[in-house]
Amino acid sequence: MHSAAVSTSPPIPTYPDLVQALADQGLLDARWRQVFEAVPRSRFVPADVWRQLPDRCEPVVGTEQWLALVNSDEPVVTQLDDGAVGGPGIATSSNSMPSMVARMLMLLDIRDGQRVLEIGTGTGYVAALLCERLGDDVVHSVELDPAVARQAAEALARAGYRPHLRVGDGEQPWPRLGPVDRLVATCALRHIPYALLRQIRPGGILVAPLAREFWSGALVRLHVQDDGTATGPFRGGATYMPMRSHRTPDLHQVHGNGRARAAGLDPARILDLGFALYAGARLPGVRLIHQTTTQGAQVWATRENGAAATAATGQDVWQYGPGLLWEEIEQAWWEYESVGRPGPEQFGLTVTDRAQQVWLRDPHDVIRPARA
Repeated sequence: MHSAAVSTSPPIPTYPDLVQALADQGLLDARWRQVFEAVPRSRFVPADVWRQLPDRCEPVVGTEQWLALVNSDEPVVTQLDDGAVGGPGIATSSNSMPSMVARMLMLLDIRDGQRVLEIGTGTGYVAALLCERLGDDVVHSVELDPAVARQAAEALARAGYRPHLRVGDGEQPWPRLGPVDRLVATCALRHIPYALLRQIRPGGILVAPLAREFWSGALVRLHVQDDGTATGPFRGGATYMPMRSHRTPDLHQVHGNGRARAAGLDPARILDLGFALYAGARLPGVRLIHQTTTQGAQVWATRENGAAATAATGQDVWQYGPGLLWEEIEQAWWEYESVGRPGPEQFGLTVTDRAQQVWLRDPHDVIRPARA
């Protein structure tokens, strides 16, 4: 007598499972949990999507694989190469990680009746959550890409939501919109455009991911003051696709022959968000990327003037162009250690019409650049 075959495939996750997991992590209060439960993510994800891997985007094939990705806490890539055919396959639009969406919406500290502006409609999922929470009439969302905007509008309409939608550059003021109480950006910004702050009433809140040049992305929450400036803390890491007008190459051009020196600071130690915020303020314009190795990490750093350095765990350091860039990074590290290796939550940002300054522990303790 033969026994029946038993499937060992893991069950496909469901959206209620995902919402429960977010609640268990403390990312949703009771009100936001109700909102997430009422707005299935699957309604805002098209059929053709990709999974973001470390080195490429992989097409998702089959209904089960699609559902497994959509109901997981992963980003879902929804567009490659700005919609162009035959490109290199770089992700240019996505449905963000639900845990990150939950974090950002909770940080907005929304109250009934408040007007909200979203920069980057994307698939329309965040706009739908905001409509469910506040009602259609007070939700505004702008998207630069006409094809993405059209797809989002159709998904929102099918789901029964009618927020105010606009196709245009989210970095520019929305004509005749008037002041809003909350602004959330769902694309990474190299800096906070002051024009965005001018759209927020005093006492309002902005939540946005910043694309830090020195290796990392970070989430910031700013309170707008009566004088039009804004200040607030960083709230952990955040990796988002950049606003199109804020895109930059990963690294600058490198000039000159390489010069070797003995290994010093292990580059694996500097891959820390707290240090990235400190070093980014001390060494403005220095870009740093990395990859994990079997020994630890390898990093590449460049500056616009052609200076560069590469360092790998346990290997010699190579430097290029003018100056000694790796020594500058090491100096910033020792400074960071001397102030107690503060975590990212101890840093903040102040934005005025003239400057954007990172501070440590107190808005008055601005971290000054190490060189002019």
